[in-house]
Amino acid sequence: MTPAPPHDDAVGGGAGAARPAGGVMVVTGGGRGIGAAIARRAVADGYGVLLTYAHDDASASALVAGLRGSGGRAVALRADARDPATPAAALDRAEAELGPVTVVVNNAGVTGRIGPFGDVTPDDVRRVLDVNVLGTLLLSQEAVRRWLAAGATGAVVNVSSVAATLGAPGEYVPYAASKAAVEAMTVGLAREVAGRGIRVNAVSPGTVDTEIHAAAGEPGRPARVAGRIPMGRVGTVDEIAAAVLWLASAEASYVTGAVLRVSGGL
Repeated sequence: MTPAPPHDDAVGGGAGAARPAGGVMVVTGGGRGIGAAIARRAVADGYGVLLTYAHDDASASALVAGLRGSGGRAVALRADARDPATPAAALDRAEAELGPVTVVVNNAGVTGRIGPFGDVTPDDVRRVLDVNVLGTLLLSQEAVRRWLAAGATGAVVNVSSVAATLGAPGEYVPYAASKAAVEAMTVGLAREVAGRGIRVNAVSPGTVDTEIHAAAGEPGRPARVAGRIPMGRVGTVDEIAAAVLWLASAEASYVTGAVLRVSGGL
């Protein structure tokens, strides 16, 4: 029997339900890879979690089922990060079914096809910028607006990449440019809202073994580049998730405008 799409399913009660110990977290691109690891770690830390995903109903459904099985509170929403309607839809759903949103994690991202810059098409560039930059800006803006209007505090954690400073020559320069934009936005927004109790930080992963490499056209890329990493290996999704959850936590209460490099020394 085919399971119901996860965007029609929620874990836990409605708006009147008790607020989880860790608050409520929205994670974009949460169906697989780093996003799924963040969702699992967040639930383990006591958060209620709303995760968005682009198209893989089966993976998102299985993840939500697993979170439910562990006693967690979660809901999945199929949504396009590029759609200006997505931020309000995601936050409204999270607030209605899990409680007030306290953390937003902008994890959704695409690299585009791997290859030299001269082969990149305008459509490729537009998609990378729309997902990685516009999606991050719009969700952050909506969350900050709501926190400011409510006089509430909150935290934004953006998932960047070491490509932002390394440039990714010969592989995906537009992706590197998009992540540099994310890091600039992180610093600027952090300084703008610091006095209101809202923190904005970023995690900058190095190469991590996820499906993103296959989507870029080279599933074996992690093995190819491992030798250039000072620690001699690629990262795991759980290592990135741990950094994200730390930045979201009270342990990082005096940290804002930071870009935390989690890259094995790159």
